[in-house]
Amino acid sequence: MHLEIVTPEKSLYSGEVELVQLPGKNGSFEILKNHAPIVSSLEKGTIKIKSVGGEEIFFEINGGVAECKKNVISVLADN
Repeated sequence: MHLEIVTPEKSLYSGEVELVQLPGKNGSFEILKNHAPIVSSLEKGTIKIKSVGGEEIFFEINGGVAECKKNVISVLADN
């Protein structure tokens, strides 16, 4: 899957991932390969990424919006 995380100021992350965990309005949720299309608002919290190489990366956000469609995940984050 390809993940893009951007803020109004800059790009935080762009790359291939195995898993993304996001802080949704109704609780944390994960997106894995071949996830159904989804659009969700995000709360203040931590984005957890597991890269294809197995590295875990974390980003703190203040909210935002996430969209997943055809194994492409776009996160517009307030930082």
